[in-house]
Amino acid sequence: MKLKQWVARVVIYAIGLLVLAFGVAFSVNSNLGVSPVNSFPYVVSLIVGKSLGTCVTVIFISYILLQILILRKDFQWINLTQILCSTLFGKFVDMAKMIVGDFTIPTYAGKLLMLAISMVLIAIGISIYMGVKLVNMPMEGLTAAIASRISGAKFHNVKVTVDCVAVGTGVILSFIFLGGLFGIREGTILSAMLIGKIIPFANKMTLPIIQKFCFENN
Repeated sequence: MKLKQWVARVVIYAIGLLVLAFGVAFSVNSNLGVSPVNSFPYVVSLIVGKSLGTCVTVIFISYILLQILILRKDFQWINLTQILCSTLFGKFVDMAKMIVGDFTIPTYAGKLLMLAISMVLIAIGISIYMGVKLVNMPMEGLTAAIASRISGAKFHNVKVTVDCVAVGTGVILSFIFLGGLFGIREGTILSAMLIGKIIPFANKMTLPIIQKFCFENN
């Protein structure tokens, strides 16, 4: 593989993380609930008083530990680079939230539109950074690890289940430590059910472009 293709993969990977981070920012500002993958970190950020990006980094590292427990000897130690990726993503989330600021679209229909935008951005971001085949982000790495242990399981179907578990954990912590439901609403549930379904459509758009710039001999 040519050097420029490796560089292209790294740059496109970072772009995927950035798109994903903006999807998170839009989900927060929709006020209909944070995206599933970040619902757990969001509740933790409210509990401990730290930034969402910081809590994303710490919790994503815990997902790497779960991958090690699930895969055991099949875990590839190169995947520890997910720690670096988690740190970068955490920084992107804080940056995206700063750029988006307090922007919201008034009315419930406007909130639904922001939620839809967030789901599309998250699906596209996942499709982009997974498409370059460098290293999975911890949540997707965990999803892939679980899928590898279930005969005939498809990634996007397992992702729906993993997202729902993350949301459920956030709900429990929210009630225990915050005395109510915070950051998790109907939008979170919709995202948990739909983002995994949107990814195959995002793949049709992103993968041919990624193939051209990252893997074909030009």
